[in-house]
Amino acid sequence: MIKEKGQALLNYINNYVSLTEIEAEILLSKVTYRKYLKGQFIVQQGDVCKYECFVLSGCTKTFYIDEEGQEHIVMFSIEDWWTSDIGSFITQTPADFNVQCLENTELIMFSYDIIEDLYEAIPKLERFFRQIIEKAFVASQKRIVRSFSLSAKDRFIYFRNQYPKIEQRIPQYMIASYLGITKEFLSKIKSELIFEQ
Repeated sequence: MIKEKGQALLNYINNYVSLTEIEAEILLSKVTYRKYLKGQFIVQQGDVCKYECFVLSGCTKTFYIDEEGQEHIVMFSIEDWWTSDIGSFITQTPADFNVQCLENTELIMFSYDIIEDLYEAIPKLERFFRQIIEKAFVASQKRIVRSFSLSAKDRFIYFRNQYPKIEQRIPQYMIASYLGITKEFLSKIKSELIFEQ
C-alpha cells in the first residue's frame, strides 16, 4: 500500500534531492500511511504534534481558537502540500494550532523519531526538510507583510491567483477567516470584482 501511495511523495522529494532506489525504499519503509475522514482532527490545540504530514489527497485547514471562541485560519493544505503544527512538532511542546480535514484526506506521516532516524540513514533528507521548512518560513513572513500592506481586496486577489485550486473546495466563510475579514465583506469584494470585469 505505502509503495503505491508513496510515489507522489518520492516525486515531490526528487524536486529537491535525488534519492537512490535503496534510499527510497528505506524512506517508505519508515513512514506511516493514514486516511482521515472529513471533520477529523490531525492535531488539536494543546496536544503535542506527533507528525509532519504530506497530503496525498484531500484538504486540511490549520487554525486556532482565541479566548472568545473565534476561529482564525492560518493555512490550507491540499495535494502535494505539508500540514502539521510545525512549531509544536519541532519543539515537541503543546500545539498552538488545530489541523482539521475539510475533505476525506490521505496522508503520509513522519513521526518525530522517524525523521531523526531518517536523517541518520539518509543524510540528504536533512537538506530536503531544511529546504521545505525554509520555504514555509519565507511564505509565512510574506503573508504577514501582505496582511499589513495590502487591502482586503488585494489580499483576496492574491489568494485567488496563488491558490486557484483551493477556492472552489473551501466554504466562503473559511476564506474570509483566512483573509481576516467577514464573509459579508468577502461577498462585497467578489461582487466588485465581477462588476469590474
